[in-house]
Amino acid sequence: MADVLVLEAIRKSYAIGTPVETEVLHGIDLSVRAGEFVALIGPSGSGKSTLLNIIGLLDRPTSGRLLINGGDTTELGDAERTRLRGHAIGFVFQHHYLISAFTALENVMMPMLVDRGRVDGQMEGRADELLEWVGLGRWRNNRATNMSGGQQQRVAVARALVMDPTLVLADEPTGNLDSASAEGVFELMRRINAERGTTFLIVTHNLSLARRCDRIIEVVDGRIGAGRLDALDRPGKPAH
Repeated sequence: MADVLVLEAIRKSYAIGTPVETEVLHGIDLSVRAGEFVALIGPSGSGKSTLLNIIGLLDRPTSGRLLINGGDTTELGDAERTRLRGHAIGFVFQHHYLISAFTALENVMMPMLVDRGRVDGQMEGRADELLEWVGLGRWRNNRATNMSGGQQQRVAVARALVMDPTLVLADEPTGNLDSASAEGVFELMRRINAERGTTFLIVTHNLSLARRCDRIIEVVDGRIGAGRLDALDRPGKPAH
């Protein structure tokens, strides 16, 4: 199975050339295959957020190579990176970041509107399809402020999928939800992964959810850990 994401010797430093230069990522190597559902874990300050920003093309590494869908992003200009990010990568954050004055349908359509610059019937049909998929078809015309936290996060998941990305990056997607809503959102993402083949990389502090992923990648002090947590309490799952 092809790799959706490949990182080769990724390093990231801040304040380069100054007395306080600090390297946060120290030669990260990892790959994620198409259709995987992967957890990214690690303590605060381990470099997870920096790594996620680089994977999401929101920041550039100091050195190393990042390949998305087999294409090297190293030499891409800002406009090319923005276009690739908009088409190949979906984002789900801890906070849903919905536009409160917009309906669920309008929020889901927003990435397509940004990409195309205008609204058309095809966009509305695509957004409707995804709202049905996440169980919110009847709430299509509800404003975000009139929805529960779990419903808002489901809208955010639909929005992340609207450009049909090969990779969804989810940063603590259940962190602001009660346990029942968190379970519902996690199960939704697992179903999307299983039925649509979308690849997920999920940053989480919730080890019980991480252990239900296909694989766990642990970041420790800016390096990939030894994988000991991948085997912990996961019978039959080999360490990676």
